Amino acid sequence: MTGLSLKNIQKSYGETQVLHGIDLDINQGEFIVFVGPSGCGKSTLLRMIAGLEEITAGELCIEGARVNELPAAMRGIAMVFQTYALYPHMTVYDNMAFAMRIAKEPKEAIHERVMEAARMLQLEPYLDRLPKALSGGQRQRVAIGRAIVRQPKVFLFDEPLSNLDAALRVQTRIEIANLKEAMTETTMIYVTHDQVEAMTLADRIVVLSAGRIEQVGTPLELYTNPCNVFVAQFIGSPSMNISPASMIKAGDVSRIRAENGVEVDLPISASDTLNGLPLQIGIRPEDFLVSTEREALISGEVLFVESLGEVTLLHIRVEGHEESTVAKLPGILDFHKGERIHLTAQPEKVHVFTEDGDSLKYL
Repeated sequence: MTGLSLKNIQKSYGETQVLHGIDLDINQGEFIVFVGPSGCGKSTLLRMIAGLEEITAGELCIEGARVNELPAAMRGIAMVFQTYALYPHMTVYDNMAFAMRIAKEPKEAIHERVMEAARMLQLEPYLDRLPKALSGGQRQRVAIGRAIVRQPKVFLFDEPLSNLDAALRVQTRIEIANLKEAMTETTMIYVTHDQVEAMTLADRIVVLSAGRIEQVGTPLELYTNPCNVFVAQFIGSPSMNISPASMIKAGDVSRIRAENGVEVDLPISASDTLNGLPLQIGIRPEDFLVSTEREALISGEVLFVESLGEVTLLHIRVEGHEESTVAKLPGILDFHKGERIHLTAQPEKVHVFTEDGDSLKYL
C-alpha cells in the first residue's frame, strides 16, 4: 500500500526554481532516506511534505488523499527537527504529553502513550527531569518521543543527529533503528548528509542533486550499481575514484583501455557504437589491489598515508589528475610518502561510465 505519493512536485521562490518535478511513491511502513549535497532541496522537500512550505506545482497524496492545501496540523504527520525545540520549563513527561493535552485527549490515553514512548526510547528514568538536566542524545530522544505519542501516519526526521557528538550519534542511530522495527506500520522519511545513517537505516535511499532525483534504490543497489558518476561518488566514503578511459571493443565482454594504456576485459555489455569513444572508469577505494606496473590500472606517487589500524588509506598523486586518488587497503601497511605504487581491481569491481557520466549498465 502506498503511504505517500509525490507527483511532479515543484517548488519555486519567485523566479528561482529549486525543485524540478519530483516523482516518488513511498510504501506504508517504509523507511526512506533523502540524501544529497547542501542546497539540493532535500530539506525543502521534507518541509513541503510536512506542510511547512507551499507546493508550487504537482500533487502530494497521503494514503491516497490529496493534501496540497491541507494545514500541517491536519496531515497526520509528526516532525523531528535538527534542533530539539523542547520546552525548557517543562519536564520530559510534560514535553511529550503537551500535544495530546492541547488536543484535549483523555488523561488515561495521554499517560499510556507517554509511558509507552518512554519505554521504547529508554526515557523512563528521566520523565521528571527538565531538558537542561539531560544530555544531547537524551534531549533528542525526548523530541522523538514527543512525535511518537501523536501516533502519526508519517514520521519526518530533518537531520536529527547532526548536533550530537560521534558516540551519541551511534547510540541514537541504533535507537532510531529499533524504533523503525517497533513501528512497522508507520512511514518514516529521514533527511541526512551522513552516509552511514543512510546506509544503515534506509529501506530505500533517494539521492537528490540540484532539485532533481538522481536515483532511488536500496543502499546496496546504489553502492553496487550507481546510475551515474554523481551517485557513484556520493554514495561511499571515501568516494569512488574516477579516471579517463576508452572503449576498445564493445560486446557482452567489453575491452577497455585505461589512461595509462593498460587494457582490460570487463563483464559489461555495451553497444558497438561506443567503440573508440572516450569513457570514464570508476573504482572504489576499498576495491583496489596492489599490483605490478604492467597490470596496473592506476599508478602514482603516495602523497599521504593514514594508518587507521584495520585499514590504511593511501592518497596518491596520479599524473594528469587534479584530485588525489584514494586507496583503502586492509591492515597496517608499510607505505611512505613519495613511494611509487601500482593498483588494479578485479574486473567485476570496475564501473564504467560514458563521457557524460551515465553508467553503461543503465544505457
